[in-house]
Amino acid sequence: MTIVYTVTPELRKKFKEPFGTLIQGSFNKTMGKMKEIVDKENPPEVISVGDVVSNNLHDYNIHPQLTIIDTKFLRNQNMPEKVSVKKTVHVNNPRGAITEEAIFAIKEAIEKNEHTHIVVDGEEDLLTLIAVLYAPENAIVVYGQPHSGIVVVKVTPEKKVQAEEFLKAMKPFEKLNRKKTV
Repeated sequence: MTIVYTVTPELRKKFKEPFGTLIQGSFNKTMGKMKEIVDKENPPEVISVGDVVSNNLHDYNIHPQLTIIDTKFLRNQNMPEKVSVKKTVHVNNPRGAITEEAIFAIKEAIEKNEHTHIVVDGEEDLLTLIAVLYAPENAIVVYGQPHSGIVVVKVTPEKKVQAEEFLKAMKPFEKLNRKKTV
């Protein structure tokens, strides 16, 4: 497992703010609004990041082409995988980091555009940035905002630039320099 990015304390605070449009409310309200957005926008892809939002979308008959989950709800309660998919990929992605294998899995799933679940051993939250970066223009990336609702990100060139800026602001992972012994 190769870690490419790690979050800084300054960015951790920024990541608590919604990266897109926050839709607050109950399951019915948030999913009803999401259904309206999908019907109106007809996005080329819907991508969900997070277990609760992914399960809720499926329950509301909105089936993302890509779901990125860690099978945990608020870090401690296991969430079942409910929907059969064409492909399931397992990746390691520690909390507060983004790994090379997670980036590759997301990029490949988006390129192939087949119904895929990426199951993360670790934390999936930061992978929203990677999904926005590689998603086609006008795609919708949705993630849960704990205790509030959902955040809907319409992928635009501006959002891709914003995702890149966040990634550039993250601390690149530095490998330990080891002295050679002769």
